[in-house]
Amino acid sequence: MAEDVRHLVGGNVRRLRIAAGMSQAELANRLGVDRSYVSGLELGTRNATIVTLRRVSQALGVTFQEIFVQGARRTRRSKGS
Repeated sequence: MAEDVRHLVGGNVRRLRIAAGMSQAELANRLGVDRSYVSGLELGTRNATIVTLRRVSQALGVTFQEIFVQGARRTRRSKGS
């Protein structure tokens, strides 16, 4: 169960990061962490805290809930949305 959640979150972070046109290095810089942390998060090997996931959602410009959505597809948010 815990692994499933980490993989769900990681896959969503990767998908949302790519949709935002952001590299792992850029996201890491915005979060103040090493790029390898972002990689581990996306691979589901990191067990991120709620605080970290909130910061990730803010850095990506998405709602906190979007990090946990199953089977979601998201396109880039337009300016003004």
